[in-house]
Amino acid sequence: MPTLLRWNGFRFYFFSSDGDEPPHVHIDRDAATAKYWLSPVRLARNVGLNARDLRLVEGKVFEEQIRFLEAWHGYFGPSS
Repeated sequence: MPTLLRWNGFRFYFFSSDGDEPPHVHIDRDAATAKYWLSPVRLARNVGLNARDLRLVEGKVFEEQIRFLEAWHGYFGPSS
């Protein structure tokens, strides 16, 4: 479960078994979790993050999109 970033109490990561899905990132803080697709960036699911936190993490996903995609393709390969 590679961690890509820790920021403002949030952990951004993907699971090593996620390679059969389109590129995405999971975000956790405490018991709350969200998942964002990376291309294009959009919310896939949210459990427990409030609207303010979703805006914060979505902004961070947009900011780090290229780096997250590079990490994804570096881990799973360019065709994933």
